[in-house]
Amino acid sequence: MIPSSLDTWLTETCRLTHYQLCPLLGDASFRRYFRVKHSAGSYIAMDASIEKESCTPFVAIATELNQQGLQTPKIIASDLSKGFLLLTDFGDRLYLKELTVSNADLLYTRALDALSILKNCHEIPQWELKFFNQERMRDELMLCKEWFFEKYLSLTLSREAHARLNASFDFLAENAANQPLVFMHRDYHSANLMRLENEEVGILDFQDAFIGPLTYDVVSLLRDCYIDWPEKRVIEWATYYWQKIALPSVSLETFLRWFDLMGIQRHLKCLLTFSRKYCRDQNAEYVQHIPRTLHYIITISERYPECKALTIFLREEVMEKCAQ
Repeated sequence: MIPSSLDTWLTETCRLTHYQLCPLLGDASFRRYFRVKHSAGSYIAMDASIEKESCTPFVAIATELNQQGLQTPKIIASDLSKGFLLLTDFGDRLYLKELTVSNADLLYTRALDALSILKNCHEIPQWELKFFNQERMRDELMLCKEWFFEKYLSLTLSREAHARLNASFDFLAENAANQPLVFMHRDYHSANLMRLENEEVGILDFQDAFIGPLTYDVVSLLRDCYIDWPEKRVIEWATYYWQKIALPSVSLETFLRWFDLMGIQRHLKCLLTFSRKYCRDQNAEYVQHIPRTLHYIITISERYPECKALTIFLREEVMEKCAQ
């Protein structure tokens, strides 16, 4: 259903006439998106009326990223009090739809090149980025216990299970805290990247950005909840990024360890998001991605003795429950 207030805003404030509004698939937030088709082309209208606070960072961050040479939607019109934005239209060529075995090297290289610029955009005029600190990470991990393990899977965790999971969560948070801090998109993956002309990368959904760990965005991209690749290729791409950003004090071994462990935290957070959308919002769209996400966590956690308790819990409790 198209909100009448958005329709009125497009007509009276943006002075658009003879247009058609077509709903687009949104993200995991309460924001809604519409393609505005008119005689001269098309725009994208963002309706963030339920979470108006997301518009201010969107405008501030988009402006800065554009100034740094990155491709983000340009703002045609805005009303922050209503939560409405009118944006340029990047089209329909999402990375998620465009990626193939034959073009993956090219597209991921371009996305990693863009990320190497993005990570340095940690000073945003008109908006102060918050820090993705250990406390916030632990909060997400605790919420994963509540929403994924307890509500979605209906598991009853013993006191011992809570303690072991908490110890694993502390280890993951400490790993993240040891990394250099950079601009962190927070959802840098195939559903938020567009394939533009000349293979430029269009970046979407950046309004929830933080200052956070170096490897968060790169593992979001390469171990994507929506698409997976052979581990050999993932490591090759991660190594390319490590070479690209050229941090003399960070060895490849250290970088890949950070990358692995950051991925576990990231994917636990995704399980939280997917299960909460299902249990709280009656949105089953993301349930299909749970098996892949869980596979990432188990496969990587098995490599690290510090994650043994987490691995055992997932294999013995969670996988059995998921199989039912």
